[in-house]
Amino acid sequence: MRMSTKGRYGLRVMMELAANYGRGPLSVDVIATKQGISRKYIHFLMTGLKTAGLIRPVRGPNGGFELNKDPSAISALDVISVLEGWKAPVECVVDARSCPRSGRCAAREVWCDVATAVDGVLSGRTLAELSSKQRAMGEGATDYCI
Repeated sequence: MRMSTKGRYGLRVMMELAANYGRGPLSVDVIATKQGISRKYIHFLMTGLKTAGLIRPVRGPNGGFELNKDPSAISALDVISVLEGWKAPVECVVDARSCPRSGRCAAREVWCDVATAVDGVLSGRTLAELSSKQRAMGEGATDYCI
């Protein structure tokens, strides 16, 4: 399974908002600079996140976006589900009727285990944990590599 840029960048944007939680909204310009993501793509991501109720826009000269609830209450699965429309690795995991062999297929058990494992990892990580870990890893440190 492969995560698209929507999921990867969306999680980074949400981690940035989580790191700023309680300090007011972040502008798209600030997020774009800190995360190296285009403003246009951030606006695209924000539409889905806003519709899902994970973020809210704040208008005005100091406006931008902020989380709609505490970062400890938002999991990586919440974000990925909104942006990716989280899918199982194969159709028969979601709908056993999609395959006439699903009731007697050992491979389906593997795919169900994979889906459960991915779901467990994503649901077990909150934005609060991820943003804290990112801060500890020193994100934003200047890199002088040439």
